[in-house]
Amino acid sequence: MNLVAQLVQAAAENTGHGNIALETLPFGLIAAGVFTLLGLVAFSYRNVANRHAAKAEAWAAEHGHAHGNEGHGAGHGH
Repeated sequence: MNLVAQLVQAAAENTGHGNIALETLPFGLIAAGVFTLLGLVAFSYRNVANRHAAKAEAWAAEHGHAHGNEGHGAGHGH
């Protein structure tokens, strides 16, 4: 028996699979759940800088730094 005949015979015997989409559905659901969880984690970090604005202003006032939008390293002789 040659290779082509073996492939045809194997394909004819293997007809009891059913719906492939339903067999792979759990993988899609798991992936959607993981991405949803990661999205919620990323969403939880929104507005974190503004939660501590009072502490940052108090530290800046205590250490003599001007309050404003100077940017990182501005006014330090860089």
